[in-house]
Amino acid sequence: MPVTPYITANLPGTGGGIKICPDDFQVEEIPLYPFAGVGEHAYLLIEKRGVSTYTAIAILAKAIGRRSVDFGYAGLKDAQAVTRQWISIEHEPSSRFENIEMPVIRIVEKTRHRNKLKLGHLKGNRFTVRIRHEDWDKSPSMIQAAYDRAAAILRALSASGVPNFFGQQRFGMRLDNHRLGMALLKGDAKRFMELWLGSADESVDRGGVLQARRHYDAGNIGAAYSAWPGHLRAERGALAILQKNPSHHAKALQAVDIRLRRLLICSLQAHLFNKVLELRLPSLTTIVDGDLAWLHETGAVFDVTQDTLSVEQQRCDRHEISPSGPLFGYRMTNPRGMPAEVEAQVLSKAQITPDDFRQAGPQKAKGARRSMRFSFADHKLSMGKDDRSGYLELAFTLPAGSFATILLGEVIKAPLTATLEM
Repeated sequence: MPVTPYITANLPGTGGGIKICPDDFQVEEIPLYPFAGVGEHAYLLIEKRGVSTYTAIAILAKAIGRRSVDFGYAGLKDAQAVTRQWISIEHEPSSRFENIEMPVIRIVEKTRHRNKLKLGHLKGNRFTVRIRHEDWDKSPSMIQAAYDRAAAILRALSASGVPNFFGQQRFGMRLDNHRLGMALLKGDAKRFMELWLGSADESVDRGGVLQARRHYDAGNIGAAYSAWPGHLRAERGALAILQKNPSHHAKALQAVDIRLRRLLICSLQAHLFNKVLELRLPSLTTIVDGDLAWLHETGAVFDVTQDTLSVEQQRCDRHEISPSGPLFGYRMTNPRGMPAEVEAQVLSKAQITPDDFRQAGPQKAKGARRSMRFSFADHKLSMGKDDRSGYLELAFTLPAGSFATILLGEVIKAPLTATLEM
């Protein structure tokens, strides 16, 4: 699988790996606004280990007898990490969360606010990551050399900005969320079920899930239903429909939560954005005539013309603005000139039109723009050693929506992210 291209490809990486253990990857949310301390909504800062945001909320919901959908959250956090994030729940006293014991989750802090916490209500995230390599214990000079390489890459990235690729987390454990999104976009329920219930892959599927997928691939829907783990209710619900009539793929699709379907369309948008960014990567630090420039202070975009190009390039050099790329949709603002040609090329290759996003029923997407690069702040690089191995520790703050694995991939030059195909 091809690795996502690096803007610092001319600089050698440190090598090594991340997430050797959960404590090696720590994340803490930075809220978008201060909480009022009063209101109908209980706000909880939870620390979770080794589970996804969805799983953590499900565990907490079960502990207090509420539904997962009742909880609000600002962003999804990596499962293979120690993460702290805020979640909210309406009409629950803060005292309700005292003395609750839950596996892999700890309530760190409680407060209250007037509104439900919603996706995107997030200023950024603070990361502390340890990079490990088995060879770094052999000689102090080896870890020093890795430190020097990391420092050189971070200096280069501070000057250029980091390519704002979507990380692999956006595409799911099987790296096929964008394909599922494409099936939804095209109204191909049969293809969706082939991917969602079948397409067995021994490299990622395990146990009952692997067996169930194999049965589905072989056309044995009854056996697939029996093998699919009981807690995966949506999959079993779809299979129950298909047991009655194997051709009712569209009806079976209704068993899939609408929020998940919308997320899968977002994954398709992310995939297409990454393709555009790959083509624009060599000129990432350059604003061109026709660009829709992203204003980092506000998230607004504006048209760059030949008359304003010189002034806007100076602002780009100061990281005040950056070129923007497409989250394709039926109402997305389009650039002109070369940027428009690049975006049209990506859509054409995918055999998609903007209007397809209008025809996608309840999953339809208006579209938006996204900055093609991001900056990191307050970074600190150090060396250390513990009972596992020597390590480099890198701490940094990223704006909301940017992926730490993209920055870390530049530093390590290891396949932390990949270029995906349809």
